[in-house]
Amino acid sequence: MRIAIVLLIFFYCSSVSGQNKPLLYNVDDLPQALLQNPGARIDFTRHFGIPLFSQIHFSVGSTGVTAKDIFEDDGRNINARIQSAIRNLTSTDFFSINEQIEIVSFGWKMGNRGYFSAGAYQEADIFAYFPSDPAKLAFEGNADYIGRPFRFDDVSFTGEVLTVYHAGFNYKMDSKLTVGGRVKLYSGIFNVESTNNKGAFVTTETPGGVNFYQHAVNGLDIVVNTSGYASLRDEENMTVDQAAAELLSRSFFGQNVGVGVDLGFHYRVTEQFSVNAAIQDFGVMFHQKDIENSRYFGSYETSGLQPLFPELNPGQETIPYWDVLEEELDVNLQDDKTFGAYNTWRPLKYNASIQFGTGKSILPCDYLISKKPRYMNLFGMIVSGVNRPKGPTYGVTTYWDRKINDYFRFRVAYGLDQFSRTKFGVMASSRFKNFNAYIAVNDIIGYTNLANAHSASLQLGIQYVFKDL
Repeated sequence: MRIAIVLLIFFYCSSVSGQNKPLLYNVDDLPQALLQNPGARIDFTRHFGIPLFSQIHFSVGSTGVTAKDIFEDDGRNINARIQSAIRNLTSTDFFSINEQIEIVSFGWKMGNRGYFSAGAYQEADIFAYFPSDPAKLAFEGNADYIGRPFRFDDVSFTGEVLTVYHAGFNYKMDSKLTVGGRVKLYSGIFNVESTNNKGAFVTTETPGGVNFYQHAVNGLDIVVNTSGYASLRDEENMTVDQAAAELLSRSFFGQNVGVGVDLGFHYRVTEQFSVNAAIQDFGVMFHQKDIENSRYFGSYETSGLQPLFPELNPGQETIPYWDVLEEELDVNLQDDKTFGAYNTWRPLKYNASIQFGTGKSILPCDYLISKKPRYMNLFGMIVSGVNRPKGPTYGVTTYWDRKINDYFRFRVAYGLDQFSRTKFGVMASSRFKNFNAYIAVNDIIGYTNLANAHSASLQLGIQYVFKDL
């Protein structure tokens, strides 16, 4: 039973990590750069994405454990491998998945300095800290932890599936500064949140007491908020097609909604050196429909069962000890279900970078080169992060971006974050006339052995990009 509980915890967390896309950041001839920094410096005048294929992004990560740690055949039984993994994990270790599919994307130049872009994409973001203390209690029990509290604030996770509709404007203030902003409307499909939980379970010795030990649950307060879940669970005989149709209908503002903004800038300090920064998803979701919230709270102390063995008269029953204990638990540790609205902040993302260009391109009869110089080699560093319930996650990436010609470029990168200290990535973008295709793969070393990888990330897409009207 203990194995089943812990495996459930592992696979729940693993199936339910970062969002930033450093391999596409600052790529001036890809429209996706505007989704990361609406104030990015761009090198195109129109774009139109192939619906559902202009951007497909998927990333997954685990900071403390891999599949190999649990299932590797190293001579130990699975109990020993699970116990070792649990003891190595802490409450700040986390698991995450992020998925994004661009439904539609388009944009065009407005005047001499402006660029308007808009579109819609579907996103799923699931993030869970490892519940260290509850996992240890479930798997190992409390015999070896007398006097040590098991804290329930280790339980912290969020998950959401939503559709994002957006419109942005990029404006070139002068030859040095470009700024931009993007307005977003969120249509919530599903949400679950359990953060800021409280309480602890502790067992203490009681010499001279009724029993040897006393068990106490102190200040327990665990809340799980959900939207978009109760109606699907309560619907009887719902087929997969019906469930899919219901979820699709929610993406068009049929359920919960929210608003947000992206802001960014790009500043060319010198002809070769530039700096830029951006924030994404500074926004909030308002959950008001299809709400179901569960709360488990209270305090309770017990010294265990104290059985008595009195002489019984014919037909007299013994004291129902377990029933009495269950009644006491129900009175002191209450389970409450509510249906009130709640709000959640979107996970705020931020990026900042510096970039230096070398190898100035001088093409025959290129009379614009003095106004718009192009460098074939770009070297840069990006600092990125995402706000999470217990603090921001982070990453640093350095890269070399090489423009071979007007039709092909690639980027190689090395980064480090909370998942890996050896994160190598590569991006390639190719254009045939106005048709563009790109692919970016991060943490290439992990792809050689996915079972032992702490993270993996893949982005690809196809679209039409125009440089001249």
